[in-house]
Amino acid sequence: MEFLRIVKRRSFLNELIYVILNVALALAFVIIIRVTGSLLMAFGLVVLSMWRVFAVRPRFWFANIQTNLVSAIVNVSYVTFLYMAGMGGASDSTTILIQLILATLYILWLLLLKPQSKRVYVALQAAVALFVGMTAVYMMLYGWWSSAVVVIVWLIGYATARHVLGSYDEESHSMFLSLVWGLILAEIGWLTYHWTIAYKLPFIVDVPLPQVSIISLSLGFLVYKSYDSYYHNGKIRLTDVAFPMIFTISIIALLVLAFNGYQAVV
Repeated sequence: MEFLRIVKRRSFLNELIYVILNVALALAFVIIIRVTGSLLMAFGLVVLSMWRVFAVRPRFWFANIQTNLVSAIVNVSYVTFLYMAGMGGASDSTTILIQLILATLYILWLLLLKPQSKRVYVALQAAVALFVGMTAVYMMLYGWWSSAVVVIVWLIGYATARHVLGSYDEESHSMFLSLVWGLILAEIGWLTYHWTIAYKLPFIVDVPLPQVSIISLSLGFLVYKSYDSYYHNGKIRLTDVAFPMIFTISIIALLVLAFNGYQAVV
């Protein structure tokens, strides 16, 4: 019994240390951005925070990098959002509030969503990475060469698809399907690079939300439900994809037809 009490105490202590370290990491990004205003230093901390990826023999690095791509996308996007929040022209108090809200959301990601392994949570992790990754790309890189944007968007598509497919037992076609989804997203990225539409966000001046993030997330939801239906039934059943299809078409139609007037075209 005494041994069980020791194990419990150690388990509680480990959990407490885990929570403290994750909260400290989220706040450290805020401090670095506010004090230095440097993305490079913040990105350096992102790399350091993922030290476990490289704490193995070099031949395992590539596999570890692929496994942790979704987490890396969220980390880099979080840093980007912190940086852009300070570049929007809002008052300092408003900027601090926005950055603390972002830090809270990031802490929830680290403590509640990221550790989960059930398929529904894995899909939600990929959805978060897809949305924030696409948003960060079009916030920061719309002025870059189109080829760079397309490659990064392809990587986001590949990483999120691979993350979801990894939760299924059958992995024979996961690489091919991940590459296909990455290609589809890259084509969307190339098109929207030449005609970027974004929506103004409240309290964040000059930092719009790209339309392509919402469209990509909606399409990703439809593709996920289609694959899930095929995996369980050997075919895509209309009853399984009817709602996702109607939802996706409605969102895209609403954005294109109703909200193009409320936009910032870059």
